[in-house]
Amino acid sequence: MGKSKVLDSMLEAVQDIQDGATIIVGGFGLCGIPEKAILALREKGTKDLTIVSNNCGVDDWGLGLLLANKQIKKMISSYVGENKIFERQFLSGELEVELVPQGTLAERIRAGGAGIPGFYTATGVGTPVAEGKEHKVFNGKTYILEEGIVGDFALVKAWKADPLGNLIYRKTSRNFNPVAATAGKITIAEVEEIVEVGQLIPDEIHTPSVYVQRVLCGTDYEKRIERRTVKQA
Repeated sequence: MGKSKVLDSMLEAVQDIQDGATIIVGGFGLCGIPEKAILALREKGTKDLTIVSNNCGVDDWGLGLLLANKQIKKMISSYVGENKIFERQFLSGELEVELVPQGTLAERIRAGGAGIPGFYTATGVGTPVAEGKEHKVFNGKTYILEEGIVGDFALVKAWKADPLGNLIYRKTSRNFNPVAATAGKITIAEVEEIVEVGQLIPDEIHTPSVYVQRVLCGTDYEKRIERRTVKQA
């Protein structure tokens, strides 16, 4: 059996994330976000970060906490969402933002994790997204070149793990987390439960342990809802 990757402290897990690092962060809205790792980064105070994530949380939770603490220099994302701090910092010039179509963002991360430096896509052709990018025609249709993304670190949230770092995600959290896990030079996975090696059914494992370097078990997850909409009685 391989060596256990389980750590006891989230601060220990993020201790070598230095100023200026590029971090790929899993999650969609507030679902499946590595909230404990984000809190540890806020406590550590690491700054000038480039964050690659679908969105940037909300004002008082998720990646929005790092924005409020002015630790993020650049966001590469597809959605501003409900975050007023994001909007304010972008309009004031404090925050550099690269907006990427959602499918393109997912593929850029997936490509980075697969060792693919770039790919062509028709998404964004004829829009500001295509400005400054190489164009090429395939079978009479124009495509633009998009580059794969590799992070110095990736932070992901899973449901279950074993000590080797095999991961299973649950429901909507199985969105950007699996691709993010492959694209970090060092991937840190926080999970809700750690089981013994052999207890995870191999066919149900979403992220193999080879992609994961550190595992931590979190508790008391808030699992907030970004915007609650209810029907009037």
